[in-house]
Amino acid sequence: MADKPELTVNVVTPDGSVYEKTTDMAICKTTQGEIGIMPNRLPLLASLAIDEIRVRQDNGEYDEVAVSGGFLEFSNNTLSIVASAAERKEGIDSKRAERARERAQERIEKAKQAHNPDELRRAEVSLRRALNRLNISNH
Repeated sequence: MADKPELTVNVVTPDGSVYEKTTDMAICKTTQGEIGIMPNRLPLLASLAIDEIRVRQDNGEYDEVAVSGGFLEFSNNTLSIVASAAERKEGIDSKRAERARERAQERIEKAKQAHNPDELRRAEVSLRRALNRLNISNH
């Protein structure tokens, strides 16, 4: 990729850097939809959905990073992703994610029975995060 334009992808959380690599394309899901980011594009700032970030490797395969929302900024061929939580595919404990899914589903049922909309929204977000991690770990 040395002869092609590249961009640098950085994924950070409050705990530090989770991922850093150069690539010719990254795919992110924003709250407005999926976006492909390539070198030399116009600057961009967007909110991220709970989903995965896919970064194309030299061999055409993709690195996958689960993110729990956040935002992205692209400028000067640097894609900076700031998320409250992020995990590389290799680091996801699928058993732990499955337990989180089960807990979230239980919380959803309890919130529905208690007619507690605030707790229901929080439990639904927890469920989306767990399902995102499970989806990525099972690719």
